[in-house]
Amino acid sequence: MMFKATQVLRTAMSVLALSIGASTLPVAALAQDAAAPAAGAPSAPLGWFKTCTKQDDSDLCVVQNITAAQNGQLITAVGLITVEGKVNRKILQVSVPTARLVPPGIVMQIDGGKGQKLDYVVCLPDKCTAEVPLTDAMIASLKKGNEVIFTSINFRRAPNPIKISLSGFTGAFDGPAMPQEQIAQSQRSLEEGMQRKAEETRKKLEDAQNAAKQGQ
Repeated sequence: MMFKATQVLRTAMSVLALSIGASTLPVAALAQDAAAPAAGAPSAPLGWFKTCTKQDDSDLCVVQNITAAQNGQLITAVGLITVEGKVNRKILQVSVPTARLVPPGIVMQIDGGKGQKLDYVVCLPDKCTAEVPLTDAMIASLKKGNEVIFTSINFRRAPNPIKISLSGFTGAFDGPAMPQEQIAQSQRSLEEGMQRKAEETRKKLEDAQNAAKQGQ
């Protein structure tokens, strides 16, 4: 199935309302609002980036990294969610494609160190999302690290490790939120690139079919 680029981030972050819990439902709504301006932002042109919003008495920032296939399908989405104000909470969420074995969860390794398990909180038809409380020690390790690997286990019991560079993480986490204009431009660039790749694939398929007919 082909997914538009504008769906990628919503796919990654929309489960927050289901995972935070009834006692903090206003926080869930805030997180969805923070993610919405960056909808469709891919990891390729943006790397690590931050979106922020303010609503009621809480400030919410989400530091994100999205890995998507050439057709826009979600591969891995990482979100470090920080809420400050009336409600204070920090969460690390990771979303992967569906058809995962649930008990193993997702294992996070920074620079090949000891793995930390993230338990799944929900699996939907198009993704499974795991989360863990975001600690200061975890943030410090991500800032010092060179790469992080998130490994899930698919239904064939095969590990699916996804490696993400931590280059730019510190700047995104400590720096200002990305302007919406820059996010929109990156989204347009992604969609144009996807269209070009789709056209190239179609052309190659047509050429192969024509060659096969001529060879008959």
